[in-house]
Amino acid sequence: MGRIAIVSPMHEELRAVLSRMPDEALVRRAGREFWVGHLEGQEVVVVLSRIGKVATATTATLLLTEFGVDRIVFTGTAGGLADGVRVGDVVVADTLLQHDMDASPLFPRYQVPLYGTGEFAADAAMSQALFVAAQSAVKECDLTSLASGLATAPRVHRGLMVSGDRFVSDRFGNDDLRSRLPAALAVEMEGAALAQVCHDFGVPFAVVRTISDRADDAAHIDFQTFVAEVASRYALAIVTHYLRGHNTA
Repeated sequence: MGRIAIVSPMHEELRAVLSRMPDEALVRRAGREFWVGHLEGQEVVVVLSRIGKVATATTATLLLTEFGVDRIVFTGTAGGLADGVRVGDVVVADTLLQHDMDASPLFPRYQVPLYGTGEFAADAAMSQALFVAAQSAVKECDLTSLASGLATAPRVHRGLMVSGDRFVSDRFGNDDLRSRLPAALAVEMEGAALAQVCHDFGVPFAVVRTISDRADDAAHIDFQTFVAEVASRYALAIVTHYLRGHNTA
């Protein structure tokens, strides 16, 4: 099997994964720290994507050109958009789109110029494996003991995830996205950039996000507490379940 990249925009999630790697070696490129080693018997590269589309595109390009990865798994947090996508739920992306891409009237809104589309599909097999891994993770991570105020029965969703270089955290932004992109389940700041780079290189990828808020004014539990107590645990559990399944595939 080839080398798998595990990418996250959050230090806490990265530390959780690194804590389970027995032999990680640090390689620095373009101001970034890439950790090369093994996890669950798989050869992996673990790296912080940094925040936003451009930073993520740079990180993804380095993974593909300098580290020889043949697939990328992206974890992180997101804001919930669709009804029924609640704090503590997990969303696995089937497709990704840049909600702030608008080159009209030269191209239709959301379409990436010269690509003929604005939506980039995640790898179906990887996404299904991550969906199964996420279902196992939310069952084994006992959230009832956490001081997080979460619902006790988180769910896993699949569908459209949208990305943009704007942190959506108020009711106006939430309602605007829901009206323009009613199929979108969640919003974040990196996934569609990763998707476009992987499309260019012909490399399969998948994106999984834990819902940390509802991207509106009805916030909220403390974000740092949520990442430390919930998102980082989900990320580690999902990644390890995915890699164990990959071992037996």
